[in-house]
Amino acid sequence: MSSTISSLSDVDWANWQPRDPATLVYIRVDDHVLLIRKKRGLGAGKINAPGGRLDPGETVLDCAIREVQEELVIKPTGLDCIGENLFQFVDGYSLHAHVFLADGFEGIPQETDEAVPLWYHVENLPYDEMWEDDRLWVPLLFERRRFRARYIFDDDRMLDHAIELL
Repeated sequence: MSSTISSLSDVDWANWQPRDPATLVYIRVDDHVLLIRKKRGLGAGKINAPGGRLDPGETVLDCAIREVQEELVIKPTGLDCIGENLFQFVDGYSLHAHVFLADGFEGIPQETDEAVPLWYHVENLPYDEMWEDDRLWVPLLFERRRFRARYIFDDDRMLDHAIELL
């Protein structure tokens, strides 16, 4: 990939392969959602859902559970994969995030060296501190509307996107 990428049409999506398959897990309890402030890695400093990259041989469901346990020391329950986000960055990095909605968890959320747990009302999410694309698809997630989306990013600035409802 080169930095000449600025729109979705600049990518051969039929043959696109992500560098990293990953997961995101939104844990919703009643009208609140458990998010994190990332301490390190991609999106450090931003508010996001817990998640991360798949380990070799791991399923997306196993990854979703493991990443939440590593980041918040809890086990998500009632997981449902609602959507997929395909991210292509102009610097060549690419990520395929499987997005889960969980309806609960076991344990008590704790701060770790990776994340700080934060609760928000679903109607008052801190979108200004989140990735730019989140405001487009997170409402679909909470409505359990299945989707597949593609994005072009330059660092943390979204250049183009398309969301398909499934």
